[in-house]
Amino acid sequence: MAGGIRPIGRGRGQRYTPMAEINMTPFIDVMLVLLIVFMVAAPLLTVGVPVDLPKTQAASINQQVEPLTISVDQQGRIFLQESELRIDQVVPRLRAVLAEKPDQTVFVRGDRVIAYGRIMEVMGLLAASGIQKVSLIAELPDARPAAPAAPAPRR
Repeated sequence: MAGGIRPIGRGRGQRYTPMAEINMTPFIDVMLVLLIVFMVAAPLLTVGVPVDLPKTQAASINQQVEPLTISVDQQGRIFLQESELRIDQVVPRLRAVLAEKPDQTVFVRGDRVIAYGRIMEVMGLLAASGIQKVSLIAELPDARPAAPAAPAPRR
């Protein structure tokens, strides 16, 4: 048989035909994972207050709207989004912001070197202002392994 696919010992007259379909399932799976990663990462990149977040192994959350974020920096200063507030301004400002969306989640970002008591003080202010949904933000660790340390010199 010249030019065709020859029968293989399955039986008389049966031929193998090449598969002409492309399996799209792995491609779609990868694209959906990338979409979810970018949807989760994009809202967290909007806050401009420099905070060194603690690392965690917990899974990321998914939110479609811009988050309402309270940040506490290394000096213990409190920020609502990017504007600095005094401690006595936090509750009135939050009530004004949340009057439109009372069920919105408030995210709390605290620098890793800040005292735990300062974060709890902010959490107490959130509870005093009647906020029901509060989430703490932490940084996911890098997937890359750390570079090996240089060996200690011999003496």
